[in-house]
Amino acid sequence: MKFKEMQYERISVEKIAEETKALIEELKAAKSFSEAEEVFLRMEAMQGHVDTMSTLTHIRHSINTEDKFYDEEENYWNNASPKIQEYRQEWVKALLASPFKADFEKKYGSIMFVNAEMDLKTFSPEIIPDLQKENELVTAYEKLLASAQIPFEGKVYTLSQITPFKNDKDDARRLSAWKAEGQWYKDNQQELDRLYDELVKLRDGMGKKLGYKDFTELGYYRMKRNCYKKQDVEKFREAVQKYLVPLAAKVYERQAERLGKSYPLSYADAAIEFRSGNPKPAGNPDEIVEAGKKFYDWLSPETSEFFNHMIQDELMDLLSTKGKQGGGYCTSILDYKTPFIFANFNGTQHDIEVITHEAGHAFAAYVNRNRVPAETIWPGMEACEVHSMSMEFFAEAFSEEFFGKDARKYNYSHLAGALTFIPYGTMVDHFQHIVYENPHLSPAERHAEWKKLVQIYQPWLKLDGEIPFYSEGEGWQRQHHIYSMPFYYIDYCLAQTVALEFWNKIQKDQKDAWKHYMDYTKQGGSVVFTELLKNAGMESPFEESCLRGICETAAKYLSDYDLTGIE
Repeated sequence: MKFKEMQYERISVEKIAEETKALIEELKAAKSFSEAEEVFLRMEAMQGHVDTMSTLTHIRHSINTEDKFYDEEENYWNNASPKIQEYRQEWVKALLASPFKADFEKKYGSIMFVNAEMDLKTFSPEIIPDLQKENELVTAYEKLLASAQIPFEGKVYTLSQITPFKNDKDDARRLSAWKAEGQWYKDNQQELDRLYDELVKLRDGMGKKLGYKDFTELGYYRMKRNCYKKQDVEKFREAVQKYLVPLAAKVYERQAERLGKSYPLSYADAAIEFRSGNPKPAGNPDEIVEAGKKFYDWLSPETSEFFNHMIQDELMDLLSTKGKQGGGYCTSILDYKTPFIFANFNGTQHDIEVITHEAGHAFAAYVNRNRVPAETIWPGMEACEVHSMSMEFFAEAFSEEFFGKDARKYNYSHLAGALTFIPYGTMVDHFQHIVYENPHLSPAERHAEWKKLVQIYQPWLKLDGEIPFYSEGEGWQRQHHIYSMPFYYIDYCLAQTVALEFWNKIQKDQKDAWKHYMDYTKQGGSVVFTELLKNAGMESPFEESCLRGICETAAKYLSDYDLTGIE
């Protein structure tokens, strides 16, 4: 079914409550596993339908935040979701207490019970108003960014639309675009500070109401960190500083040489890798999608079936338009057993990475679309990102289709970008640990902490006052995950590390690498992240040897890479 044909209906909280309570009583009354299972499957269907309606709202609202109907529906679901969470918690308690728990584990795996125990640690009815307020504040932040109107060269642009100018090969124009974007953030500084200040204090309060020292522990439970702890992240952080930061610094030193710029680089100069400009897609949006189709047809029968489905049923919204939410994402529409891709094409290499990155997520969801329970379609966030980031590396086989004459430039840029991203992403996570362990920091103190971290994780950047928004330590406010999904960002770093393992395998044997990828992907969310890796013959990013080995291989690859003829 085409996306536009999918019917939406608002489901009342009262109806959800009534049906959930009835199913709980039926589960308690079940005399056999088959009876209990029948109730469980009806609950799955009901939850899937509710989630479908909420998802349709979110997608249509993010496509057009100015649509009054879906703006109202988004507000409805923001308010309804904490109440729905309360009813689901009661269901979870009943399932955990079921005399048939062992039978459920045997047939459906133990992961849903592991995650269920975690869910219970994240909720109490007393925090419902706080959760509603949190949703409200996050929506306000997203709407603020979506509303951005940035004057530049006599026209007005959204945050997505100005991005190509921030990568322009003309030094003056590029710097001017960075300043224009930075000025918009500065003009909205007070509101950005207010929203985050409220979010931090709200989340800290929720943590304390649930019996935690601060939000950090609650944040880990909310992210379903079911196989690693804060100490493991700290260990990873140390390895990043030890192995990756020095390698990333060398990447930027070479970049400065190519550009004829002094090192460390300004933010505007760090944004352009080559004097001739960054790699650009070889075609328009339709041609990019067609190149994607050729790639997925070539890669495997499974990917071919998947991508043709996405095209035929119009399950991708890719163009940047007025009122559209920024960024990109992939989600599942459960009733229709299908993924959906949302993006903002802007004429940069980002457009290709949507067709590879978000499609990596979507492919994994498609492969696992029939899993029961539905929560095992997707693994944890860090595991999900492996699907997407690794798919980007598999797509390098089609670089010429995607980038034409810029293919050789892109392959270098892509690897360099993956390596330099991990320090940034780790810094985002480190910043959030500081913030939530010190919730009473003022906005100015938070900016100062970010500035300190930039000097540790991104020593190649010059904080010289050229663009006040960045030089004054406020650049983190561009990163919407910090507002909307606390502690999510380290997942990208862990996943990028595993993706680099796949890159390493691809260099040796593409078919063997794809086998490992499918072994990893076909598991869905049936086991925890570290088990997924083990079962697919991959190394854990928490082992220091993992990052060390990647850095050794990548350093040699980049130093030997032929950039002859590329300015």
